[in-house]
Amino acid sequence: MDGQEETHGHWDPFGRPLFNDPKARALSRVGVVDIGSNSVRLVVFDGAARSPAYFYNEKIMCGLGAGMAETGRLNPEGRERALRAMLRFRALANGMDLPDLTVVATAAMRDAEDGEEFRRVLESATGLRVWVIDGAEEARLSAQGVLLGWPGSYGLVCDIGGSSMELAEIHDGEVGRRVTSPLGPLKLRDIEGGRKARDKQIKRELKALAEHMGTQRDRLFLVGGSWRAIARIDMHRRGYPLQVLHEYRMDAESVRETVAYIEETEDHDTLRKACGVSATRMALVPFASEVLLRLLECFEPKDIAISSYGIREGMLFEQMPQELRDRDPLVEACRFAEAKDARMPGFGAALYDFVLPLFPDASASRRRLIHAACLLHDVSWRAHPDYRAEVCFDNATRANMGGLKHWERVYLGLALLHRYRNKREGTRFEDLFALLDEPHQTEAEVLGKALRFGAMLWTLKADGTGPRLAWDAETRALELRLDGTTAPLYGEVGESRLKSLADALGADSRDVTIV
Repeated sequence: MDGQEETHGHWDPFGRPLFNDPKARALSRVGVVDIGSNSVRLVVFDGAARSPAYFYNEKIMCGLGAGMAETGRLNPEGRERALRAMLRFRALANGMDLPDLTVVATAAMRDAEDGEEFRRVLESATGLRVWVIDGAEEARLSAQGVLLGWPGSYGLVCDIGGSSMELAEIHDGEVGRRVTSPLGPLKLRDIEGGRKARDKQIKRELKALAEHMGTQRDRLFLVGGSWRAIARIDMHRRGYPLQVLHEYRMDAESVRETVAYIEETEDHDTLRKACGVSATRMALVPFASEVLLRLLECFEPKDIAISSYGIREGMLFEQMPQELRDRDPLVEACRFAEAKDARMPGFGAALYDFVLPLFPDASASRRRLIHAACLLHDVSWRAHPDYRAEVCFDNATRANMGGLKHWERVYLGLALLHRYRNKREGTRFEDLFALLDEPHQTEAEVLGKALRFGAMLWTLKADGTGPRLAWDAETRALELRLDGTTAPLYGEVGESRLKSLADALGADSRDVTIV
């Protein structure tokens, strides 16, 4: 059971795991630097597991684009801070034995009169190649970051930086039309004439963007620090229980209410601290809010999703072989976790076959969650027994994994909680259960209790032999089938756990058949 092959008759759209494939191992450490108008950030990815794992992440607020509307040049203090940041990042990369960092610079450096000169300064001081990319390329990379988290997604990606805002359409896993605009909050802040002048500029720019992009009525993916700050404030206003920005959903009405809430709040300092927003970012939120309101009026998206993945993740996606891009980020990440942390890597595949008969009508999207739970069922075994259920729930709901809606995080977390605990009442997570309706809560409980029982049967195999469950939803009959060699595994504890599973299913009968 080395985790390298999974063959089970019911469902296997993913092929073998790729994290040990040479093509994937080449991505085991990928360092990228994004020199933006507001910040300079280094991210080092452990990229082999398909979901971006952040080995190292550091951001320095430099404000390169501050004041450019008046001077046409990079902010002098911002230049000094950016140079110091780049020297530090170069030293960090050397200390991590990284290959050369991939460095891209965006709107501030491409628009500033001294942008080219500063590029040469950075390259001379650090020995790194600095790629100053145009707006269309920035939009493409941001869209690829979204595709890293949502393979096969469709909709409009909107990435707002300090000095620009990019749009890109995505469909069927591909990036389509894309365009850039000067609608970054740093530039809007410097416009003379106050809000009326800004609104006129925003309307004019959005009209041009709409003409280029055409009708966009699908999902709107919001990328960028200013959008994330607004989402954090929306969470705070709503009392939303799961503080995970990626895949957080809003609608136009919620955005309007949150923008009004920001405008009506006199003490922005207290608000930003409550929401975990930096003072530098909070100063730009009002200007970004004005853009967002007009953006929603212009494109009327069916819904809005926050993406924590953007240009930096797009740079990782750029380096992935197509075979890895095509994988489900959730399942690949769970396979990676199982291989790294479980006591018996590969057992999750056998456990999946064992529990699947309990869910005969499960859709493909539900089966991937079941699959993920089976792969993760044992990765927290080192945690203290008194806290193992809590650790499992925390890991599932707060893990930095793509391909998971918020309700799916809670479903997965609840299943893993029940892997170690019969009851979910009395935990500190009860406010999160509201993100999951009652039928899904019950289903997650059934899955967790099936994992709890199946984990005892260490002779399970993914070849159709060994212990098997049978479930007839019509007659409410649950049956356990054992052969002579596995029958001794079914003792008093096993009987108790099978009874708990049957109760969760609402089974009328529980039969143990030894064949």
